[in-house]
Amino acid sequence: MGRLIAVLLFIAVLVPGVLLARAWWLAAGRRAVAAGGVELVEPTPAGAQALFRAAQYGRRVRVLGLLLGVAGIVVSVVVLAEASVFLWVPILLVGLIAGVLVAEATRPRARWKLSSPPRRPRLGELISGGLVWTMRVAVAAQVLATVPQWRAGELSDAVAVAALAAPLAAWVLAETALLRVVVRPLPEQGADVPVDEALRTWTAHLVTAATTVLALLPLGTLLLRAGIDPDRVTQGFDFLPVVLVAGGFSALAAGLAVAGFLLTWLRPVRSDARALTG
Repeated sequence: MGRLIAVLLFIAVLVPGVLLARAWWLAAGRRAVAAGGVELVEPTPAGAQALFRAAQYGRRVRVLGLLLGVAGIVVSVVVLAEASVFLWVPILLVGLIAGVLVAEATRPRARWKLSSPPRRPRLGELISGGLVWTMRVAVAAQVLATVPQWRAGELSDAVAVAALAAPLAAWVLAETALLRVVVRPLPEQGADVPVDEALRTWTAHLVTAATTVLALLPLGTLLLRAGIDPDRVTQGFDFLPVVLVAGGFSALAAGLAVAGFLLTWLRPVRSDARALTG
């Protein structure tokens, strides 16, 4: 009976990861609508320039993030030698995500005339509130999983600081970008409105997905580490290791799934894209 309960508990803990992947799959519909809105109008010169500048700026900053990741790998090789081989992928991932977040949080304003009186969208019109709150909960869970293990001496200072600094910095950049998309007034020209809405939609989903990935992947690793710790194994039947291992697998699977959706959102908004394509 105990093993059956453990299996059921394992499956139940995996469910949130499946639901999160489904939520991001549904978000592709919002992207299709936003892209279709751009296709159905003829952008003004200011709107066309905004699309071009957004794509160019995002590409440049993401390349800088990639270079930052490569530089981090070189530094890790110099400092840790052969032991750094397991850090290459995480360091490169952090650099790439940092480029995405910085690009969206510092994206230059479009040069079109703003509405008067100013009209501003609500965040719920651009992205599902559930995805935003999942990002915030994931960051909070990562902090709650790291601090106790750090205090117990199970994590070195360097690992703990990295596990805390990366998702917290990503969360600050994401909240900054989300604040910008709802504070900036809408454009005055009717043809520029769908272009502006698409750019805001892209930004909201990019920063939310990037921060979620940067929180879920280390969270899953820490939960798995805690779940297979020999010190937590007892003579009786203990559900805690089962919960930790299942939660770790769920977080890792969800993080990888969101990373897949993040890659699709990296494609810039284009006025010549086919309408209603995902």
